[in-house]
Amino acid sequence: MKFMNEEGEPIISSFVKAGIGFILSIFVLFNLPVVSIKAGFVGVITRFGAVNRVANPGLAFRIPFVERVATMETRTQKEQGEASAASKDLQDVKSIIALNYHLRGAKAVDVYQTVGLDYRERVVDPAVQEAFKATTAQFTAEELITKREYVKKIAFDELKDRLEKYNIIIDDLNIIDFDFSSDFNNAIEQKQVAQQNLERAKVEAETARTAAKGQSDAQKILKDAGSLTPEYLEFKALEKWNGVLPLATSGNPFISIPVK
Repeated sequence: MKFMNEEGEPIISSFVKAGIGFILSIFVLFNLPVVSIKAGFVGVITRFGAVNRVANPGLAFRIPFVERVATMETRTQKEQGEASAASKDLQDVKSIIALNYHLRGAKAVDVYQTVGLDYRERVVDPAVQEAFKATTAQFTAEELITKREYVKKIAFDELKDRLEKYNIIIDDLNIIDFDFSSDFNNAIEQKQVAQQNLERAKVEAETARTAAKGQSDAQKILKDAGSLTPEYLEFKALEKWNGVLPLATSGNPFISIPVK
């Protein structure tokens, strides 16, 4: 028994025709002669797999079923990831690298032909790792901390040279932080404590030298005067007096009370 539609055709045949029609409509839809390239992108038009031309943002024309369009972003892109290396003094160092870059739009065809659409995985990520290793190898672990801006400049120039030949332009690079081993961090902390103790010792030594010089100057003045004057002796006694008068005395040892 066959199920028939109103036109007297088998229902299965109708489903097959509808399916074929749907597939053809999708195929035609994705092979329209006009495609739209969004702002911030360029279109690489290929003909039977070979690169033919570049289409700028806007409407681009192509030959249906013969030419295809691959879009490539020319806006600034952001890449952030962890990089590992060793310092000049062989300390393990890790860092978070934030990178801003963009494609040279006029050379998008070259990038497509030499690298492909996955240029980030093929070129950018490995270049970041290699540039970071080449840079940190020039500095000790302590210098990486104290000369961070200079290290950033060296890394920027290193990465720029590596990627420019692929028509990838570096806009900015930031080294967010350096992370060292726990042993190195402890050594740095101990060094800082030792430095603080040394500075404190210098201050105390300078204070002691100043006091000793003052005492020496005072003795020199006395020597130059030739004797210990009564006024000076009274002054020294007053320096040592605690302000409490004795309960009984045959005479005040250092205060002269005028007598009428």
